[in-house]
Amino acid sequence: MIKISFQGERGAYSEAAARSFFSEEIETIPLSTFKEVLESTVSNITDYSVLPVENSLEGSVGESYDLLYSTSLNATGEIYYRIEHCLIGNGKLEDVDTIYSHPQALGQCRNFIQKYKMKTVPTYDTAGSVKIIKEINKKNVSCIASKTASEIYKMPIISEKIANNLNNYTRFLVLSKKSSEETGSDKTSIIFSIKHEPGALFRIIENFHRYNINLTKIESRPTKSPNWEYNFFVDFEGHSKNPQISKMLDEIKNETIFMKTLGSYQSAKLN
Repeated sequence: MIKISFQGERGAYSEAAARSFFSEEIETIPLSTFKEVLESTVSNITDYSVLPVENSLEGSVGESYDLLYSTSLNATGEIYYRIEHCLIGNGKLEDVDTIYSHPQALGQCRNFIQKYKMKTVPTYDTAGSVKIIKEINKKNVSCIASKTASEIYKMPIISEKIANNLNNYTRFLVLSKKSSEETGSDKTSIIFSIKHEPGALFRIIENFHRYNINLTKIESRPTKSPNWEYNFFVDFEGHSKNPQISKMLDEIKNETIFMKTLGSYQSAKLN
């Protein structure tokens, strides 16, 4: 049976995303941190890791991008998973004055939280927050998590669909030691850093225009040192084994201080 590592407790959105991606039966392995998730696959304890990288409302997951820079794993798939947040707890809505959840979930439900003037307590995971408030067992304390998490921990749902925008998706990457073959509808992710000089980034981006390749995302993250220098994370259409893209990547590499192809994988569609 295929083993998949994810961050959080049973009922986490990462676990649900993993189950939606793999058609065959899988065993999911919950771990406390994103780093442990990737290390479990590097160490052959699991076959794949599932890592959240960005949300349609709150943007990128910085810690995930920092880990992608250093991991030896390849991106072999992506998932767009619809996030449907619920307010979970033992009390009624009017009883609640404190909400526990992951910082991303708290941000995604900011309007609801502000409307009811609730205090927020960040936690390591949405499903884990259900476990926490169950142990606290107070009517004024609730959490934000999925309907599945409420069922797993047998905690009532106070209110459903509480996100700022119901069109709420998180993008996950599937990582492994393997690499994916070209399918004809692929995406490639790369990471690079450049000299801090005029025109350096333009010379990279210009290659996408010259080779007529659609760049779908560019994200910058500060390097750990020196200050004010950045790594760039880029997604674009096509597979790195395609001769045209392979040639473009060689040209980009010549313009960079560091470049890494994170992986090529079949593009996911929003459900």
